[in-house]
Amino acid sequence: MKSEPEVYSIDDLRRDRRTPWDGVRNYQARNHMRVMEKGDLVLFYHSRSHPPAVAGVAKVVKEAYPDPTQFDRKSKYYDPRSDKDVPRWWLVDVGFVERFDVPVPLPAIKADRGLADMVLVNNSRLSVQPVTDQEFERVREMAKGKTK
Repeated sequence: MKSEPEVYSIDDLRRDRRTPWDGVRNYQARNHMRVMEKGDLVLFYHSRSHPPAVAGVAKVVKEAYPDPTQFDRKSKYYDPRSDKDVPRWWLVDVGFVERFDVPVPLPAIKADRGLADMVLVNNSRLSVQPVTDQEFERVREMAKGKTK
């Protein structure tokens, strides 16, 4: 899951302990959230940082439910086409797990041959994307300074 650090950072999540991942308005990203399960671990990615980097780990603490901002006319995420009986947009709640001492930068992820098939390497614009268990563990190893 990615966020711009000036909008909502891993430090914000650490402070808040949990947050709804609202405002996602991409169908593919929404679909990824709809299949997340409570307890799933999440790489928390800071986009628009220099360089963009995985900053830590969160976990799903509440499974998918309709994003209330789609119905709030005052919200920047309001969607007049969304129907309360058949909501268009969904979200999950995530909780803080850990902040990496040293974020794992996107150039290092792209340079790692074991991560060549990672969605982040091939489509870094998608805000919520799947990560295999092996990819997750490799990024976590990289954050701890372990190299292969």
